[in-house]
Amino acid sequence: MDRFFNMDNKFFTFMSRVADLIILNLLCIVCCIPVITIGPSIAAMFYVTLKMVRNEESYIVRGFFKSFKQNLKQGIVINLIMLVAAILLYFDISICRNTPGIIGKVLMVLFMMILVVYLMIFLYIYPVLAKFYNTIKNTFTNAFLMSIRHLPYTALMILITAAPVLVFFIPSAQVQSMVLLLLVLIGFSGIAYINSFFFVKVFDKYIPEETSEPNPDSVVDHSLDSDNKNL
Repeated sequence: MDRFFNMDNKFFTFMSRVADLIILNLLCIVCCIPVITIGPSIAAMFYVTLKMVRNEESYIVRGFFKSFKQNLKQGIVINLIMLVAAILLYFDISICRNTPGIIGKVLMVLFMMILVVYLMIFLYIYPVLAKFYNTIKNTFTNAFLMSIRHLPYTALMILITAAPVLVFFIPSAQVQSMVLLLLVLIGFSGIAYINSFFFVKVFDKYIPEETSEPNPDSVVDHSLDSDNKNL
């Protein structure tokens, strides 16, 4: 009985982690409401989940707003770029659907390939922003290169991230309502937390060990400045 009420047992540890993710999820949603702050909000969420995976987190709220403030300017610019790109892709794909003949089909294939690249960059861009100091240009470059170099992880994380969206295609209002409730409570931070296990493995490859000789393969092109955010 004493073991059950021990705060260090697996049940209380699990429930504590769930509570932290709920708090983090609500923080991210609230900070995303202005739309322009979606970028720094997602980066701040990954800042916390990456620390969670490494068991380095202390205060969820403090860590979130520390990263939010730190990445505010770059996060807003990156967010605007990603939003404009998404809008352009949406209109291009819509035009291709209404374009008859072989030209429409060829353009559709081309823009779908661009959409895949967009999703790969979107998956990595905010975790990379949360983890590394760099220019906006190099942050985009490194996010793209990492997504290509670690394609199996990338494909798996895309499936994990897309899973809640796919559920909405189930013709059941009850199931859709349940998924929507879970997304509001813990969905975004939960997905970020699961994906962070993969991101930690990826990012560790670009953090040179202090006691070892520099490895030319340990740094992404354009001089990725690793671990400057004390994760």
